[in-house]
Amino acid sequence: MTALLRYQTALLLRSQRWLPPVVLYAAALGIGVQGGQPVLDSLGWAAAVLLPVAAWLVRICVTGEPPAARECVSAARGPARSHLAAVLVGLAAAVVLGAVATVVVTLISDPVSTGHGTRVSPLPAAGAGLLAALVCALLGTAVGALTAWPVLRSPGRAVPALLLAALLALVASGSPARAAVSGLVTGSRSGAVPLPLLPLAGAAVIAAGAIAVACALGSRGPSA
Repeated sequence: MTALLRYQTALLLRSQRWLPPVVLYAAALGIGVQGGQPVLDSLGWAAAVLLPVAAWLVRICVTGEPPAARECVSAARGPARSHLAAVLVGLAAAVVLGAVATVVVTLISDPVSTGHGTRVSPLPAAGAGLLAALVCALLGTAVGALTAWPVLRSPGRAVPALLLAALLALVASGSPARAAVSGLVTGSRSGAVPLPLLPLAGAAVIAAGAIAVACALGSRGPSA
């Protein structure tokens, strides 16, 4: 599995297809996060916009190989394992991106509540923001896994499905991502730092199920 992970990581880095989602994420942070804003509000924004970026990164990873190369790797290592490696690399890229953003946002934000009346400890705030980012990265991974090959082959259907599913994952009632982000925003009003452990558990279960479905379908033929 280690060799597959290294192979998929090399494919992602050398293709430079990671640049557009990273630039999009940086632009979204530049729009929604300003120096001196309350730290929990800013961390909530950083986590929320990571979800569609994570879905995009997973899609990039699972569609990055030419069909012939995918067939060779699948024959050598098994289609489920090779697909799992691609999804995990996409997830890892999103987690790294979210972690870097959490550190930067925490450093430039003001450690106070929304009304600037209560001080918020930066270290616990960063921990809560990192957990929220992980929740959104996991949900984004689930979206990316279910809206790309081999679940959906046609880009004409897959891309709109990805966008719609990412939006629903952020706003739907009961969504772990919505709960994690809302927890940060609500906590910012009082200055209390939430720990989104329940949303994290829910996101992990959803992501595991989505990845399992995608890997189970990985033995299908090459993408169109």
